[in-house]
Amino acid sequence: MSSESQKEDRTEQPTEKRLREARERGDVPRSRELANVAVLGCAVLALKVSSGHLGGSARDWMRGALSIDRSILESPDRLLPHAAHLLAGLAMPMLPLVLAALAACALAPMAMGGLRFAGKSLQPDFTRLSPMKGLARLYGRESLAELLRSLLRVLLIGGVGAWVVYHAFSTLLAMPQASLEAAVAEGVDLALGALMAMVGSLGALALIDVPWQHFQHRSKLKMTKQELRDEAKEAEGNPEVKARVRQVARQMSQRRMMEAVPTADVVVMNPTHYAVAMKYQAGMRAPKVVAKGLDEMALAIRALAEKHRVAIVEAPPLARALYRQSQVDQEIPVKLYAAVAQVLSYVYQIRAWVPGRGPMPSLANVDVGADGAPDVDANAAGAVDGNPAR
Repeated sequence: MSSESQKEDRTEQPTEKRLREARERGDVPRSRELANVAVLGCAVLALKVSSGHLGGSARDWMRGALSIDRSILESPDRLLPHAAHLLAGLAMPMLPLVLAALAACALAPMAMGGLRFAGKSLQPDFTRLSPMKGLARLYGRESLAELLRSLLRVLLIGGVGAWVVYHAFSTLLAMPQASLEAAVAEGVDLALGALMAMVGSLGALALIDVPWQHFQHRSKLKMTKQELRDEAKEAEGNPEVKARVRQVARQMSQRRMMEAVPTADVVVMNPTHYAVAMKYQAGMRAPKVVAKGLDEMALAIRALAEKHRVAIVEAPPLARALYRQSQVDQEIPVKLYAAVAQVLSYVYQIRAWVPGRGPMPSLANVDVGADGAPDVDANAAGAVDGNPAR
């Protein structure tokens, strides 16, 4: 698929995750026009505020620079320190302008989206060395937009300059007849006025460029429907991976259940569809379900119980009620206490019964009426399955 077709498929707005990743890479909207107007505007404002001090400092510096000390001429080794002193004296009055310009360099990015340090943007990107991509950038849509902005910038600045010169033409003609100080003051006012007009024109251009840059940035980060689906899968978890995790968890749970079956006291069956293994020890508040299963798992629980001689009682309503209302490794529901106690009592009697010493114990009706199921007759449901020695 070509890059053009990929761009055409990008119809969805970027998600917050995509925008955040772009910010981490240093890919944020930037407006050159806003930076220009900020730097020039702050410098002009600082110049206008400090023009009086700057003019006085410039005059004093000029006097000092034009004053020749004969001792310096006689000592060539003092010329370099003297030149450094003159440069320092010239730099100090310009310090407010420099500080204002530096502050503007921070204000412009903050207005567009904040200052961000992105280490990834410092990493070398050798794809930029590709001649084809360079030609695409040179003759692409962004280059055309930049050309239009440059032409508009030239027209605005040129128009503002022509307008200022036209309105100040009479003043400029009268300046040669004025005194030096008056001419300088008039020239400074004209220059400041022209600079302020340029700032205004660049500000108008920035008002157009800032929304455009935001629009371009979001358009560049637009996503395809497939990318949205992939991101949703990544955020919520891949369905295949989640299904595999659930399968592994289910297998581990079943393995733990099967390991707990030999320790159970009784397995209540349906007789083949449901199986619930329970255990009760002194100190327990109520019997606890250690394993339960349906269909094939029920048959596996029964087979393991038979192998380890665990008592098996066929009580279909109770088995169904326990399977539906109880959880593995948790106590049985309170409303099934009586029915389970009846079954456990029967199991303990079978364990203690000795053939030839009285009749074999039998299981009376197991009442699970609280579950809405009918009672179970011991003779119909079956008692302990297999050898009574269990």
